[in-house]
Amino acid sequence: MTMKLSILDQSPISQGATAAEALANTVELAIAAERLGYSRFWVAEHHNSDALAGSSPEILIGHIAANTQSIRVGSAGVMLTHYSPLKVAENFRLLEALHPGRIDLGLGRAPGSDHLTAAALARGGRSLGIEYYPSLVTEVQHYLHDEPSPNSGFEGVRARPATPAIPEMWLLASSQDSAAIAAHLGFPLGWAHFINPSGADITAAYRQQYQASTDYPEPHLAIATAVVCADTTEEAEALASSVRMWRARGLSGPIPPPDTDDSSQSALAVAPAYQQRKPLLAGTPDQVKAG
Repeated sequence: MTMKLSILDQSPISQGATAAEALANTVELAIAAERLGYSRFWVAEHHNSDALAGSSPEILIGHIAANTQSIRVGSAGVMLTHYSPLKVAENFRLLEALHPGRIDLGLGRAPGSDHLTAAALARGGRSLGIEYYPSLVTEVQHYLHDEPSPNSGFEGVRARPATPAIPEMWLLASSQDSAAIAAHLGFPLGWAHFINPSGADITAAYRQQYQASTDYPEPHLAIATAVVCADTTEEAEALASSVRMWRARGLSGPIPPPDTDDSSQSALAVAPAYQQRKPLLAGTPDQVKAG
């Protein structure tokens, strides 16, 4: 089996840098990924963050796709409980019209923020609970296929612009419930190993319980793991100390520079359980490949 390599970028803002510089780095990384032969380049959605600049993946996807030629570009993901399925479908139909055959729509049910920010995103309406997530996913799919969405109350509404094909849909998961939804509805699954490393049994169950759909007769699985790769183990570990220190302080503030005085070890000591839950693979190319 051939493993295709892709990149999920969260547009991190380094200490002393600006959000604009972080987003420019994301575009530069996507261009490099295409040149190196990577299969996909996905961007994340985070809100009210001083560390991660990507608050609107659909806008960033369009800019990246306009600056590349062939690599697939997508979201990991659009946090669907915040948004209207019609608007999500229209955004990604428009992206598909502009960049045919290159757009991926990854959907998630996490808030991508704190609860107060989630409430602000839903202002004027209300953010739906996660129990509505499967029906929201199905509604997006109907809109993308230009089909009536049963039981939505909007049977006469169509998502536009019309396109010959539709974006590839993925469901993102870091829990058993989300993976089970992907299996039940017949969607490709993106497993967030960097959030929950205990996914071997869950992803195996996804494959075993997969219910074939018209769009996706076979299960498809992508694993998102946190990786820092460098020429030497020492260099990789030094670079990784930035991420570890940022995680140890609760993901607050911009990403600190690499540790140079072992202070990161004391920072890590304050949250050992947190570090165990959030794995980070650092090493040489051979070490990373083995990992």
